[in-house]
Amino acid sequence: QRAHTPTTTTAPTATRHIEAWPHSEPSRRRLPNMHYRNCHLCEAMCGVVVETRDGHITSIKGDEQDPFSRGHICPKALGLKDVHEDPNRLRHPVKRTADGWVEVSWREAFRDIAARLVALQREHGKNAVATYFGNPQVHSYSALLGGATLARSLRSIHRYSATSVDQLPHHFASLQLFGHQLLLPIPDVDRTQFLLVIGGNPLVSNGSLMTAPDLARRLKDLRKRHGQLVVVDPRRTETADVADQHLFIKPGTDAWLLLALLQVIFDEKLNTLDHLSSVTTGLDELKALVAPFTPEVAAKHTQIDTHQIRELARRFARAESAVCYGRMGVSTQEFGALCQWLIQALNIVTGNLDRPGGAMFTRPAFDALGLSSAMGQRGSFDRRRTRVRALPEFGGEFPVAALAEEILTPGDGQIKALVTAAGNPVLSTPNGRQLDRALAQLDFMVSIDIYINETTRHAHYILPPTFGLERDHYDLIFHALAIRNTTKYADALLKPSPNSMHDWQIFDQLVEHIEAADPSRKRPWLERLRAKWLTPKRSIALGLRFGPYGARWNPIGKGLTLAKVAAAPHGIDLGPLKPCLPNRLFTRDKMITLVPPIFRKDLERLHQSATDASVNASTLSLIGRRDLRTNNSWLHNSRRFVKGPNRCTLLMNPIDASARHLENGAMVTVTSRVGSVHAELKITDEIAPGVVSLPHGWGHDREGIKLDVARAHPGVSVNDLTDEQHLDSLCGNAALNGVPVTVS
Repeated sequence: QRAHTPTTTTAPTATRHIEAWPHSEPSRRRLPNMHYRNCHLCEAMCGVVVETRDGHITSIKGDEQDPFSRGHICPKALGLKDVHEDPNRLRHPVKRTADGWVEVSWREAFRDIAARLVALQREHGKNAVATYFGNPQVHSYSALLGGATLARSLRSIHRYSATSVDQLPHHFASLQLFGHQLLLPIPDVDRTQFLLVIGGNPLVSNGSLMTAPDLARRLKDLRKRHGQLVVVDPRRTETADVADQHLFIKPGTDAWLLLALLQVIFDEKLNTLDHLSSVTTGLDELKALVAPFTPEVAAKHTQIDTHQIRELARRFARAESAVCYGRMGVSTQEFGALCQWLIQALNIVTGNLDRPGGAMFTRPAFDALGLSSAMGQRGSFDRRRTRVRALPEFGGEFPVAALAEEILTPGDGQIKALVTAAGNPVLSTPNGRQLDRALAQLDFMVSIDIYINETTRHAHYILPPTFGLERDHYDLIFHALAIRNTTKYADALLKPSPNSMHDWQIFDQLVEHIEAADPSRKRPWLERLRAKWLTPKRSIALGLRFGPYGARWNPIGKGLTLAKVAAAPHGIDLGPLKPCLPNRLFTRDKMITLVPPIFRKDLERLHQSATDASVNASTLSLIGRRDLRTNNSWLHNSRRFVKGPNRCTLLMNPIDASARHLENGAMVTVTSRVGSVHAELKITDEIAPGVVSLPHGWGHDREGIKLDVARAHPGVSVNDLTDEQHLDSLCGNAALNGVPVTVS
């Protein structure tokens, strides 16, 4: 299994595949102290083997029998042990007092929190309380389910999350094209012949909205079958280093490149809808729309040679199979949603959507997408707008770039209280210093988190849930983003500390105490009874049973159940992604409209941006970057992940350094509209001229946090430079890349 590389283009039927499951019975080889699960510290779903002795973790290594990750893990997996054993991790509720943090009982905390939230809503209206859910929320399926229940109980329109920091454009494009915000096309990396990566670094991220463990091996397999990898990025990333071709691009100009690629394909008659012709409309309209965007026009904006643009378009269109994948660099800019639409348009007009080797749709064992659709929750846009800047809602949430101003601006509807869960927005959202000031003036704040960090230090109460190995695990979201259909469940390994609570139990108790404090919110008895019975684990069990491979639809004894999945400790391979259109479409007419009106209109904004652009010789363009040993602000309190040379450095091209008379290793000041930071300079030709880069997730220099190692290696926060006014005005996503800065 370790050497297995998927090569087939069609998967067996569900019934045949279930009959061939290699681990359908409990493994007799499993030792009492060996535990198998997925690492939950990033999106990759790497299988790990955790060995324990006397309740202590003695080793963590890759699970070679996991059919998806095949033994691969990255350094972050050791963070499971580090965070679990971290003495700074909270294990009991704490309350902030004039004399510092003190431990309190769960009962006291729940009663006081509920009373104060209800009182604030009675005095200032239900929208006086806001919620913010961070990225880690989706790494715990029970937190995901419980958080939604709490948000409904609070009845406030002020809902925020990390979605509008980095991925909203993907969901926005999917809603417009395919009818559901969660129906995201996934690159079929294992079978493609041409992989075009724009603004992504999957060797470090192991995917990111493309769950793909061990990309290094998968890219080697691409080479073995004579495929090609092309990377377009302002920085020569780790992925670009192993690519067949790397093209530097000016940050924020990816839309011009994508439009030019489409123009060449239409102009040279390289387009073919092929199997998509019966489900796609608007081809001629798209052709006319992109006609003015020639490679000559794109070259002026992107700084990519016209010949390279034409050759890239030809190679992509003529490949046996091809797929374009764009991530952070294209999502977190002024035209992120426009870029994600154009990426899928490129995949569609070359016939590479919904076919092996192209962009395909998953069919996970727990089909959250189908379930949400059945509940009428396919996505929403612009049903309401924020009070201060009139930014549009998407999927029931407001852009997080508006959170600080909604707290700081007086008036009807001002946010007076905030509930955060598993997030650190002071470090992860634009203009973090402004949000820092805003949180300090809240009347009340509560955080569900395991640390006193840059954000939670402002809370009046912190409620710490159990962590990772202390609870059961199922990747509810990442199976739906994976490059191969798999499923895997693991029970809890380690006993939680006494008197601790799981995340879903905390959410459940908050809801119950809020209902007790305000009887008008009390749910009907039948609904409350159902909520008590339908625990997160039972939800997973029902989802698997009624899912596409479930026992509900298969012959007796041959369908998936939670018991069968749990009895396969290494996971179950359900086969490669399979074509599924038009059945998987959620549009009303079961058709893909290639040119949604909202994107046609946004092209006018792109034209206007070119007209408004002004060149300042002293200004550089700031982009972020990610490191393999960190994941946002996670793991920075582990010495093994922050030791060694300083990684929180500013990258600058030698041309720009020479023009400013700067030397390698110098401390420099980086300044944007919203603030300044001081960082060590690293001069390198891996960054394009005119561009500088700082990593994200650092900046542990605030007062009042209790993180020993992080405070010793604080770094600086790139989001003390990013601008809350600099965003994608179409969908509201933060524009964290392409921020104008000066360096001295």
